[in-house]
Amino acid sequence: MTIFAFHPLSMLAVFKKEINGFFSTLTGYLVIIVFVLTNSLFMWILPGEWNITESGYATLDTLFQLSPWIFLFLVPAITMKMISDEKRFGTIELLFSRPITERNIVYGKFFAAVVLVFLSLLPCVVYYITILLTGDPPGNIDRGGTAGSFIGLFFLATIYAAAGIFASSLTGNQVVAFIIAVFICFFLYAGFDAFSYLPGLKKIDEAVSQLGINEHYKSMSRGVIDLRDLAYFVTGALIFNEATRLSLLSRKWKRRS
Repeated sequence: MTIFAFHPLSMLAVFKKEINGFFSTLTGYLVIIVFVLTNSLFMWILPGEWNITESGYATLDTLFQLSPWIFLFLVPAITMKMISDEKRFGTIELLFSRPITERNIVYGKFFAAVVLVFLSLLPCVVYYITILLTGDPPGNIDRGGTAGSFIGLFFLATIYAAAGIFASSLTGNQVVAFIIAVFICFFLYAGFDAFSYLPGLKKIDEAVSQLGINEHYKSMSRGVIDLRDLAYFVTGALIFNEATRLSLLSRKWKRRS
């Protein structure tokens, strides 16, 4: 069935359109700059427990503890207008009129958001090199744990991106899409952990916490890349992307009826 088919060229066209949209305005640059500056302020400048030089430990724990919360707002800011603006300006109708499936639209936009997330993380390599060179002795850093944390943070942000695009498909208002996306991402990251502490769920608290992002993110941060953790992140992104596709399909059905 064609509904399940991927058309790489069509998806690439959507992907390029989104990437060009990011970097033809300040959006893409602002996301990267805000992410890097916010982490830098807490890690190197502002005094307190987050400051690496004050802690005396050669570790990037501050980066990996703060970044999920920073991405909680930055990723929805990236995705909030991806589909909502298409609805608001009527360009979604033009996409529907072309020989392109809803799945190609969704994944073209999703991979564009993922690329921007990757570009945001790329400058953080400088943090790693700095700690590597200034540690006592130099090179005194947990390489496995750091690599696992970077990988986990990337996959965490991919679920945020998929959830954000889904939220954007629900409304023509990008502010509403942003709020919905932040709520979904917050619930995925911290909600299940909070539920696992409820008295009535003590017998299944571990199973409940496994439904949330944080448990799998912490697991990867230990430096062991478990296939179950990777499967969780990939499955989570797929579920939201397919939910977005169904949201677009429902709009098309309404338009035809």
